[in-house]
Amino acid sequence: MASNSHTRRAFIHRGLTLVSAAVTVPSFIDSTVWAMADPMDSKRLQQESGADGKILVVVQLSGGNDGLNTVVPFADDTYRRLRPAIGKKAEEVLKLNNYLGLHPNLAPMKSLYDDGMMSIIQGVGYPNPNRSHFRSMDIWHSGIPEKEMVASGWLGRYFDNTCVGQDPHAGVSIGETAPLSMRGEKISPLSFERPENYRYNGQDAEHYKQLNTAAPAASLDPKAAKILTPGSQLEFLTRTAMDAQVSSDKILDLVKNYNTTSEYPRNEFGNGLKTIAAMIRGSLPTRVYYVSLGGFDTHANQMGRHDRLMKELADGVGAFWKDMKEQKNEQRVMMMCFSEFGRRVQQNASQGTDHGAAAPMFLLGPAIAKKAGLIGNHPSLTQLDQGDLMFNIDFRNVYATVLQDWLGTPSKPILGQQFKTMPIITA
Repeated sequence: MASNSHTRRAFIHRGLTLVSAAVTVPSFIDSTVWAMADPMDSKRLQQESGADGKILVVVQLSGGNDGLNTVVPFADDTYRRLRPAIGKKAEEVLKLNNYLGLHPNLAPMKSLYDDGMMSIIQGVGYPNPNRSHFRSMDIWHSGIPEKEMVASGWLGRYFDNTCVGQDPHAGVSIGETAPLSMRGEKISPLSFERPENYRYNGQDAEHYKQLNTAAPAASLDPKAAKILTPGSQLEFLTRTAMDAQVSSDKILDLVKNYNTTSEYPRNEFGNGLKTIAAMIRGSLPTRVYYVSLGGFDTHANQMGRHDRLMKELADGVGAFWKDMKEQKNEQRVMMMCFSEFGRRVQQNASQGTDHGAAAPMFLLGPAIAKKAGLIGNHPSLTQLDQGDLMFNIDFRNVYATVLQDWLGTPSKPILGQQFKTMPIITA
């Protein structure tokens, strides 16, 4: 028994703590939480040596962002005619050229654009677009439009292909649950809303607390002992939820004690980006961070709501990149911003917009400096697909570019086929 307790302490001393934002953890997680106690497993874990590697930050605009009021074709007569109440006027927008301009509340992002830190990829979508939030989001998350039932996402398969046996910090999602895009068959990311919510709440929680103290082995309850077998260790290594092992105290300390001159907006999105910045500054080996901004399903009274969302997006993104520069980490980071679809070209009777298809994507960071600006052609406002913009660029071309040219991994095993990359990323 003393030997078993000793190996459990080795587990604790390595700083690997099962954490969860849920009230309880599934029983199979609780039954295998001690599998990592075996010191022989340590060789299978990545040490925090990837802390200086490249980082991808994914920003999801949930609900279907109105791309036409984000990147505005202000000089197009059709735009003005079809959006008399909600269209942005030429004198309002932040002009990119004589035809297009950014929403007036995107000034911090316009500054990044002017500094060669942002590419706007125009008309991104996929064949036979689906206008259901859930199905279209599944398509974007999985990267496999032809399959209706998918168990993993494109980033999850990236983790499966490149991060097996490595530190579970490899992916971190800010939110109550990890998005499908981050879920692999072997690895799932850490997911939380607030670092202070980390806690272990399995059926052996009280015993677990004892193991975090310096109590002598004799004081441990023998009934709480778990028998470690090769089978249970293998089960642990292949259970996706068990990849949410992480040192909660370390991350909480990083976030609580994080100081920056960058002024993040005091809302959920701003707090999420600040948490990501703190974790980057803390030299965690995380490769992909994921954060969402919701509320973009603007079927009615779009003007004020979308204006507020644009400001929230730009203020958060602007603060984050100011922070990265202050940290001197900006060269390591790329940000990708997307939404599951755009909105219909013509406004509806409720002064809003209904579900559409193609929309712009954004890539931000110094790595795109040589190709910063507008990528591709803006979709026609007259040649439409059931009232919606037709896509010019398949989103999987963007994914392949990010995977191969930024994350440095072959994209075909992840996306199922080879999509042509785009000459955007130069670092």
